[in-house]
Parts: sequence; structure tokens; C-alpha cells
Amino acid sequence: MSATVYALPGFSLRFFPIWQRNFLVWKKLAFASILGNIADPLITLVAFGYGLGSLLHTVNGIPYIQFLASGSICMSIMMAASFETLYSAFSRMHVQKTWDALLNAPLALDDVVLAEMLWAATKSLFSGIAILLVIFMLGIGLHPHVLLVLPLLFLIGMTFASVGLIVNALARGYDFFTYYFTLVLTPMIFLSGVYYPTEQLPAWLQIFAKILPLGAAVNLIRPLILGQLPAAPWMHIGVLIAYCAGGFYIATILTRRRLLK
Repeated sequence: MSATVYALPGFSLRFFPIWQRNFLVWKKLAFASILGNIADPLITLVAFGYGLGSLLHTVNGIPYIQFLASGSICMSIMMAASFETLYSAFSRMHVQKTWDALLNAPLALDDVVLAEMLWAATKSLFSGIAILLVIFMLGIGLHPHVLLVLPLLFLIGMTFASVGLIVNALARGYDFFTYYFTLVLTPMIFLSGVYYPTEQLPAWLQIFAKILPLGAAVNLIRPLILGQLPAAPWMHIGVLIAYCAGGFYIATILTRRRLLK
């Protein structure tokens, strides 16, 4: 049993019907879902971008509204993937017992976890595309480089979905998620350069910020939105892949320990 729990996750195309099932359910409430996911970053963008932007015109030579917009899309991806792998996945696993029903089919638990991770990344990508369209309407990000943003947004979604599934496997109730949002995600937003450059932080915090997944995401996406190429892109991509792969492996182990008893 111990060897099975700690084995590397198995990958197969059996995850696709589960992903498709989640997509079909989501499609019924797609508009409300996307609106809910983009409302918070959109309000932040308008309030801070134009409110604070009227006082703080530029940051590192970049108009503040553009600086904020290119960071807000990363924050939106993080929050959308996290909400899906926490509240929605927990409901399917613990409350609705959807996972139990799926495991009565010729599926492995690894297929279910993989499907949840990829579905959360897909759903976060939908939210990211919606915010991109809003940013385009503001005249921001109209560059060929923005085409490179889409696969990176999906990778960012996979990263935070994998980490979110760890919390999902540990949770005993919805209240548990408050700790994750308050103690992990919120501080990460303020340390990752979404609202201001990380150069304004103390030196030791700058080092810490460089290894945060949201920080890596912002360092990749912001230059592309602004029509530039990111510096040291493979380093930032490596950080995201490390969190994604490591998070998914840990989430799979914890989910096995929780359900395969």
C-alpha cells in the first residue's frame, strides 16, 4: 500500500471524459462563471489603474495602468485556478461524491486528479482570455508578443491548480481554504510585483519573491503584454514547472492517502 501511495502519478487519456464532464457542467453557467472570475481583477484594474494611476503616472517608465494590467491578468489566473481546485473540486470530492462515482468506472484516482488539474487550468485560461480582451479594449497589449501569453497562462493555471489540489487533499471543510487564501495567496500578490516593482521590497524579500510562482508568472507575462521579451524566461518557466510538477505529485500522494484507504 505504501509503495502505491508514493508511486509516480500515472498518465493516460482516461482523464479526458472527466475533463469533458466538468466542461459540460461549466458551460451551463459559463457567462456567470467568467464574470465572477474577472470581476475582482477588473475592479482592481479600474480602481487602482485610474485612481492611483492619476497620482502615480509611471512605474519604471511604464504608464501605471499598463503596469497594473499586465500583473492583474496573472493574479486572475491564480485566483481562478485556486477557486476551482479548492471549492469546486472539494465539492465534487467530498460533498457531491462525484469522485466516488467516477472511481466506480474503469478509472484510476490519478486520472481524476489529473483531470481536475487540467480542467482548473483550462477554466483559468478562459478567465485570462476574457481579461486580455478587456485589456485590448483599453489599448494595452496590442503587440504580436501577446500570442506567447496564451500557452504561458495555461502553464500558470496548471501551476496554481496543482498547488491548490494539495490544499484540497488536506481540507476537512470549506473553512480550511480561508487559511490558504489569507496566509498564502494574499501575501504572494503583494510580494510578486502585481501592484508595484519588487525592487521596492527589502533585499531579503526580493530574493524570496523571485522563487514565488506568481512572481515568475508576472516576470514572464508583463514584458510580453508590453511588447517586449522577458529577461531569463527559462528560469521563470523552470520555477513554474517545478511548482507544477512538485505540487501535482504531492497532491496525488495526499489524495491517495485520503481516498485509497
